[in-house]
Amino acid sequence: MKSWHRFAICVTLGLIGGAAFAVHQVRGGMANGTISNGPWTTGKSFGTADASALTRAKVALSGLLALPAKEAMYFTAKVDSDGKPLDGRCTYLVSGGKLDGRWWSITLYEGEGWLVKNSANRWSVPASAVDQAEDGIWSLTMAPDRQSGVWLPTGEVPAFDLTLRLYHPSPAVIGNPAKAMLPAIKRLGCA
Repeated sequence: MKSWHRFAICVTLGLIGGAAFAVHQVRGGMANGTISNGPWTTGKSFGTADASALTRAKVALSGLLALPAKEAMYFTAKVDSDGKPLDGRCTYLVSGGKLDGRWWSITLYEGEGWLVKNSANRWSVPASAVDQAEDGIWSLTMAPDRQSGVWLPTGEVPAFDLTLRLYHPSPAVIGNPAKAMLPAIKRLGCA
């Protein structure tokens, strides 16, 4: 084989290998620079000039359109509080106390980042939709079937994740998101 054929084959294989590696890195989730807090994860550099090219690519791919931390912090959960993957065929209780920010919402996405199809046309629960008990505790239920109280339908998808958006978080949350009081996600049972 002529040397230019070998060169062309090597370049082609290099391009394919490089592209595959790039896709693997970007689709690998937000693991680099991740801060964990129970089942929730976040990154301090989302929406900042300090974000690496890889972080920016991951944020762009996820469709997050991240604001700076003083405006909003984004926490994602792919597992429950026991570390088990979130499964749309199961029922969960999400509960917590007052979140240290001006306003918040929890949105449910299927595994590829799209809103879950459901007959209730409900994908998110805002802070104003939950009732806080006298002790400040609130809760919502996520399940494939309609539930009493505040309910977020899972659409029976095999895997889903939650995004907690905390708007105008306190300086304490911005400074140390690993110590913020965030909701627990408890699996109650599976169909």
